[in-house]
Amino acid sequence: MAEVADPLVLDFIEWIAREPRLYSEVVATWRTSCPRLTIWEDAADGGYVARETIAGFGMVVIVTEQGEKWLRAHGRMN
Repeated sequence: MAEVADPLVLDFIEWIAREPRLYSEVVATWRTSCPRLTIWEDAADGGYVARETIAGFGMVVIVTEQGEKWLRAHGRMN
């Protein structure tokens, strides 16, 4: 049985996939105070996104290969 994807997690990963995002932008845009909305944590724990430091640019959040596969499996990426 295929794992059911959370639409908000898919939206988050898809947003990151458009271009690497500064960590500060990700935190500001996807911040939530609701403990039941664990979008960032779910994406990171699933291995779909990762933090990476780029010299001269700073810390960014990128979609991993596993994240790209997840998006394709759910019709969000070609």
